[in-house]
Amino acid sequence: MSETLTLSVPGMTCGHCEASVKKEVGSIAGVADVNVNLDTKDVVVTGTGLDRDAVVAAIDEAGFDVA
Repeated sequence: MSETLTLSVPGMTCGHCEASVKKEVGSIAGVADVNVNLDTKDVVVTGTGLDRDAVVAAIDEAGFDVA
């Protein structure tokens, strides 16, 4: 069953930020899709068996903090 996790990441400002977050979060097992909205500063992760802590750690690894 697919699930969705939405996180606010206020530090993202550009395409490089978006690419970094997508790369790190996309490498997590179970993640099917990662959408980054720079206007709303949201990261929407879709997949199965999502681990919020793992997603937050991946965003941190990309250099950003989850609000």
